[in-house]
Formats: sequence, C-alpha cells, structure tokens
Amino acid sequence: MPWYRVTYLPAVFEDLRATEQPMAQRLLDKTKWLASNVANLRHDPLHSDIPGMSQYAVGHWRILYAIDREDHVVAIHRVCTRSELYRRAHQS
Repeated sequence: MPWYRVTYLPAVFEDLRATEQPMAQRLLDKTKWLASNVANLRHDPLHSDIPGMSQYAVGHWRILYAIDREDHVVAIHRVCTRSELYRRAHQS
C-alpha cells in the first residue's frame, strides 16, 4: 500500500486560524489520518458537479479534499462547518 503525503491549499490555514485551537488541531490531525488511510476509506463525493473532490466529516466540520493516486497526494482544499459549506454552495 503506497504512502500518501498531505498538501494544503492556502485557504486551509485561514480556515484553521479562524477555528478554536483544540478543534483546529483535531482537524489537522484528521487530515494526516486521512492520508495514511486512503486505501481503507470510502471517499464521499462532495457534489456530482465537482468530480474528484471528496469530503470527510469530523463532527459538524467538513474536510474537503482531492486524491491524486498517481503522485500519492491528498490535497486538502478547505476546512469548514457543514452549515458554512452549504451556505457557500447556495450562494454560487
């Protein structure tokens, strides 16, 4: 089983800075856990209009990510609450 590394888009750091420290740490730890368990997880698609983008729930938070299986990378795109995610989706 190949090892996956984690990359973060700049927006993720903004998301984490705006989050209380214990939850931010939990979310950061979970992104690393995602990368080490890629082969063992079901990757829930974010939306049918956005192929390749998945979400992982941590309580009422969502980690939005994409997997590059060729380069063995899990790219974390955003970290936000479920309500924020759907509020953004309806504004588009």
